[in-house]
Order: sequence, then C-alpha cells, then structure tokens
Amino acid sequence: MSSLSFFAQNRIKTLESKIPAAATPPPAPSKLKSSFRRIAPFNFPRFSLKSLSTTKRRSRFSCNLSTFPVNTRNYEFADGASEVELRVKLESAEAIGPKDIILDARETTLTIKVQRYGLLTTVVEISRLFDRIRPSETIWYVDENELVVSLKKQDSELKWPDIVESWESLTTVAAQLLRGTSIYLVGESTEMNQLVARELSTGLGYAPIATKELLETISNQTIDSWMAAEGSESVTEAESAVFESLSTQVRAVVGTLGGKSGAACRPDKWRHLYAGFTVWLSKSDAADEASAKEEARRSFQDSGLGYSNADVVVKLQGWDADHAKPVAQAALSALKQLVLSDKKLTGNRASFMSI
Repeated sequence: MSSLSFFAQNRIKTLESKIPAAATPPPAPSKLKSSFRRIAPFNFPRFSLKSLSTTKRRSRFSCNLSTFPVNTRNYEFADGASEVELRVKLESAEAIGPKDIILDARETTLTIKVQRYGLLTTVVEISRLFDRIRPSETIWYVDENELVVSLKKQDSELKWPDIVESWESLTTVAAQLLRGTSIYLVGESTEMNQLVARELSTGLGYAPIATKELLETISNQTIDSWMAAEGSESVTEAESAVFESLSTQVRAVVGTLGGKSGAACRPDKWRHLYAGFTVWLSKSDAADEASAKEEARRSFQDSGLGYSNADVVVKLQGWDADHAKPVAQAALSALKQLVLSDKKLTGNRASFMSI
C-alpha cells in the first residue's frame, strides 16, 4: 500500500495556522510535579498520509502518519494539567548551553537539534505530536546534562499518554474519548472492513463483530450462496436487521459487508448506524494531496452512496491485509480529531442508543 489519507466529518473549521519557527529559552520554570515515564523507541511503517480534508460539515486536518522520533534514547515524558514536559539527555563530554540548541516547535511537530563538536545533530524529531500545542508558549532550558522542554496544550482537558501519536497512545486514550461508543467499519471491501475491525477491537479491548459471519451462521450458508438463491436485496435487508440489533451494543467494533450487497451502501439503511461512529474505508486513485481532497469532496457529495454518511473516511491507495493495523491507527486518529473537535458527539451517540 503506497499511501493513505483520512478525512473527518464536522462543521467547516480550519485548524491550520502559521507558527513561529522556534521558541527562545527564558529562565528555567518550576518543574512539573507529575512522575516521568521512560519512552521506548517507536518504529512505524512509513506511509504517505497526504491530507485530511473536508466538505460541507467537515473540518480540515493535515498531518503525517509517519510519526516517530529519530532518536528516542534517554528521554522522559510527563503529562501535566495544562502542559507536557519532555526531558532529553544531552550525552556529550562537551558543555552544551542554550546557544547550542535549536528547537523548532510547531502546532503538531517538534524538532530538537544540538550543536556538538561543530556538527548539528538531530536528537528528537516528532512529525506528529499526540495533540496540538501552543508553539508561542513553548519554554525550554538546559538543566545540567538534560534539555527540559515544556509544551503548552491547546486542549488542557486531554490527557497525553505519550509525546507522539502512536497506536499505543491512541488506544490508551480511547476510553476517555470514545466512552464505550461502538465503531462500524463500512466500505467496498468486506475483507478490509473485517480485518481493520479486528485490529481496532484488539487495541481498544472491544468486542469484534463481523456481520458476514453472523449472517452466515444464522442462515447456515455462505453469503454468495444466499445471494444466488434469494438475491442481494435479501442479504441487504438481513444485514439491516443486524444493524438494528447491534444499535444498543456498546464497546464493539463491527466489520460490515462490503459492496452493493451490504446494507451500509444504501443511504436508507443508515438509521441504526448512527448509534456508533462510522469509518469508511475507501480505495483511492488520487496521486497527490490535492487530488485526494477533491476525491473526498466528490465522495461526500454523492448523496446516493450510503458511505457518504460516515463520520470519517480513510482513503487507501491499494490494500494489503498485512497493513490492517496502520489503517486501524489512521481510523482511530481521525476519530480522535473528530471527537476533540466536538466533545458532545459521544453524548449524542449515547442518547441515540437509549431511545
């Protein structure tokens, strides 16, 4: 799979802004009181995550899925009430002062470089922080052999389990964000929906449900045999009935039938899907970011396609079953941004389930 993009529904709101290139080091502030946790190296397969764009109700986000520090050795992370703190070991026999540090803090990225023996070395490079920060309020100072960086959160209510947005950090904070709301994977491929649902259920600790397996168990025949005997409409109606049964289910990840036989393809079969968050897994022909955004706009404007009702869409160039976990991470990242952009969403879904 060469690239993937993901998009989120919501009101039109642009989160992009121009950020100062770097913050200057003021006098050392008081240290955060929370305990530190050692960060292990984070290795993630590289994908070209081109864009996260919107149409109509959708917010625009832009980010890169390849989020990992270049050098993660010897640094610690702590989450405070309104800020997070990073302590980086400066392993050098040569004395290092503020003039030897180049720190570039932006809304979702952080790069730290150190001048050593006349050479500029990148000690930390994070292309996707766990959440957005206020770059102009970044504070850093050198404390003996450590560089201490304090990053101001934009959302002080969100707890950061890690400095980077990774599979581990996303699944850790999922309980706080999703509050047990179920997730439905929809799209053209049944296999893709099921495999990504399985990865999400494992990471979140939710129950994995595949409507294909449920229907085949109930009917005691394969979906293909069912369609050959009774037609695709019969299968669609049966899966729609399954959606109704699952609409009161919490903490489940549901992989739905793909293609025209699946109920999610039909706009008139979405009533019960609104009880949970929906993720549209869609193959893309886009070759660049602009094309991906335009393709998403056209897809969402197609009111005749049920998938256009989804909360988020993950666009993939190609599909490989081995890449189900990175796709699941992209879906969870998009859902995180969606929920943070409107914190009433999970409450609204809970209200739907109680009706």
